[in-house]
Amino acid sequence: MEARALKIHPDDDVAVLLSPAIAAGTRLLVDGRELLTDRAIPSGHKIALHDLASGQIVRKFGQPFARTTEPIRAGAWLHTHNAATTLGANEAYNFRSYAPDYPVVPAKSFHGYLRPDGRVGVRNELWVLCTVGCINRRAEEIARRAHALLGGKNGIDGVYAFTHPYGCAQIGGDLLQTRRGIAALASHPNCAGVLLIGLGCENNALLDQVAEFRVADPERVRYFSAQDCEDEIEEGVRRLTELAELAQNDRRTEQSISKLVLGMKCGGSDGFSGLTANPLVGALADRLAAAGGVSILTEVPEMFGAEKLLMARAQDEPTFHAIEKLINDFKDYFRKYDEPISENPAPGNKAGGITTLEEKSLGCIQKGGSIAPVSHVLGYGEPLPASPTPGIALSYGPGSDVVSCSTLAMAGSSLVLFTTGRGTPFGTCVPTMKISSNSDLATRKPKWIDFDAGRLVEEGIPLETLADELLDKVLRIASGEETTRAEDHGCREIALFKDGVIN
Repeated sequence: MEARALKIHPDDDVAVLLSPAIAAGTRLLVDGRELLTDRAIPSGHKIALHDLASGQIVRKFGQPFARTTEPIRAGAWLHTHNAATTLGANEAYNFRSYAPDYPVVPAKSFHGYLRPDGRVGVRNELWVLCTVGCINRRAEEIARRAHALLGGKNGIDGVYAFTHPYGCAQIGGDLLQTRRGIAALASHPNCAGVLLIGLGCENNALLDQVAEFRVADPERVRYFSAQDCEDEIEEGVRRLTELAELAQNDRRTEQSISKLVLGMKCGGSDGFSGLTANPLVGALADRLAAAGGVSILTEVPEMFGAEKLLMARAQDEPTFHAIEKLINDFKDYFRKYDEPISENPAPGNKAGGITTLEEKSLGCIQKGGSIAPVSHVLGYGEPLPASPTPGIALSYGPGSDVVSCSTLAMAGSSLVLFTTGRGTPFGTCVPTMKISSNSDLATRKPKWIDFDAGRLVEEGIPLETLADELLDKVLRIASGEETTRAEDHGCREIALFKDGVIN
């Protein structure tokens, strides 16, 4: 096979190896010049296009992402052994007005569950939530028994418990953060009814948690403390049966695509993520915004170094300053614990070809498209308004896969598009669609991967053509005509973002 490398942007100093790993001394023709590699280079990694001096800023995607730590000659492998991050202190930013120039997109629709507040769910499920981790195993047993009794019957898609280890001795802002997250899940449009279970002695008191709920229909909420009943399993199944009777008349109806809220997440990124899977879901973000809808991004640390590109698309000056605060607050969160803000990327990211956090961020934010304005900036556990402004929303949260996908669900994502170059079986409480950045992963892990974005480079399929295919599949999943691999294998979980001491 002929070795291939891609220069992404005219201003780039590096090219990305598209072919399988190549040996030292391989000749490559890139951007009209011939390069001779200095050593074996893995697929998805970067090759210097010209000589670089020590201390020189290096560009990819047309943006700076690293500084060289030694001289690098043309054709050499550029990675962590000879390049490093440039991230440091908080920056000052300048607002510029932005007006999106949307393309005309064909009208699309799906079949979902219209809720009383105007939001639309893509599943009609009963959820069991907990005030405290001490009750987790009992909550799971209640959900299992209720699912066997009610799931897949009379319009109920399933009964699931989403547990966490907190709530017992939490105090202060950390406790309030847990309450916000649980309350946001209780109001999710995929949740046709919620059962909240407490133990009875926890700091996250049952009635305090219920007081945080802002559900569209209060009749769809049940709650009790396990210490106050003789048999909590029997009591839980009874309460869920009551909820099922209320939800059994819910029906799917045709809804505009503008009612679909997509959560965009990347995990186990590799050198292809920013070339294939992330731009592909970004194309859907632009199309959704053009149709009047919203996509949500989180993973704030994976915006570091690329935040100016998001700020340039702020819909107005208050939103611009909200993005600025979002970025700087998360940098301050790292510093509060004396951790470097550039600690990301993870070992798997580096093995896949990502050298610095800036490089990861430049690929990561492509999930938000290139046209859609930033229209909302949300705090942790803060849902989108029922009638959001079209565009993309940024939600405060970390890059950790389970935590960030849960954050997207709390913000109101109907389903999550999870791009990955390394692979994961994980799924959160909403349908979690796995999109591989390379075709090898899709071939090796068919029980994990729902869609192969690697065909953009493997087969040369145009981005718009593959975006059409992906959107059609998303709409089938949203309409309940298909399920995700994660749903098929029972991979459903949440994780809360903890920030504080335990008493």
